[in-house]
Amino acid sequence: MSAARKKTRPVSVGPVTIGGDAPVVVQSMTCTDTRDVEATVAQIGRLTDAGCEVVRVAVPDEEAARAVARIKKRISIPLIADIHFNHRLALGAIRNGADCIRINPGNMEKDKVGRIIDEAKARGISIRIGINSGSLEKDILTRHGSPTAAALVESALQNIRFFEEMDFHAIKLSVKASDVTAMIEANRALSQATDYPLHLGVTEAGSLVNSAIKSSIGMGILLNEGIGDTIRVSISGDPVTEVAVAYGILRALGIRKVGPDIVSCPTCGRCEIDLFRLVDEVEKRVAGMKEYFKIALMGCVVNGPGEAVEADIGIAGGRHMGLLFKKGQVVRKVREEELVDALMDEIHAMLQERRENESEKPIRIR
Repeated sequence: MSAARKKTRPVSVGPVTIGGDAPVVVQSMTCTDTRDVEATVAQIGRLTDAGCEVVRVAVPDEEAARAVARIKKRISIPLIADIHFNHRLALGAIRNGADCIRINPGNMEKDKVGRIIDEAKARGISIRIGINSGSLEKDILTRHGSPTAAALVESALQNIRFFEEMDFHAIKLSVKASDVTAMIEANRALSQATDYPLHLGVTEAGSLVNSAIKSSIGMGILLNEGIGDTIRVSISGDPVTEVAVAYGILRALGIRKVGPDIVSCPTCGRCEIDLFRLVDEVEKRVAGMKEYFKIALMGCVVNGPGEAVEADIGIAGGRHMGLLFKKGQVVRKVREEELVDALMDEIHAMLQERRENESEKPIRIR
């Protein structure tokens, strides 16, 4: 069981609270050209449908900064503007309605960071301080010799002091590294040193499989220790997959139960149905569902229902057929080609019944 989460100070990103008593927030970043408003809005729509709660967009130039205003009008989740090097782009994004700015202060002169802080303070928005190997201050990098965990932490604490000297406290911290061990060590140290909310992530994590492995280990260890307030799984590819992996990590740790949890056997010589196709099709059909429930997809009628007794609903396959069951009890036998449709019918009926039961619960007046 995961440790109780460390209490951090709450910070607002639009209507979403990060830190404090809020749940761990799942976020992602678009891979579209922000200047292409239509493509960016469409991708944010897909991310929102998948359960993304905060989205970040790159702001590489003034046209992208202006596009923030048009994008904001057409989306329903908070928008973070990602800025590198140019403080004027940060000012432009803030004035165009960004709910938060992400900057790497080590890549900017202090007086220019100060201007960003003043503008954010005037507009009442938060700032995410990003620290990674590419943004370390030269003196810190020289002193440590390489972007070690200690170097990353020193940079973060130095920047926090500067922000606090300017009386700005709406801060989120992200200390990322492609090295999983360094990422873990740095965030552990920061969690001890400060109470600002932490954004967890393993940067440059790679393809879906590599990223899922690195992110699950890095973020999973920290989250299991009660460290972390918001997460992003960085994947080279469609960002919608980032959201699915993020919720999978949170579900596996029992931190947030959002979306279907699919359990499937690795198959063996007893499997007599096309389980791989079955799992793939079910995953596609339940994608985007927000309700939590456990689905078991088993390739064997001998052990399937028993092994998946804790699942809400599932299938145990046989030769050209399968048993549909709920809570380990067989409901009926279904032909293989009808299994997915039958399963989805039962899932929709189960969720409808759950909603009706919830709506019938009496409201307690205290």
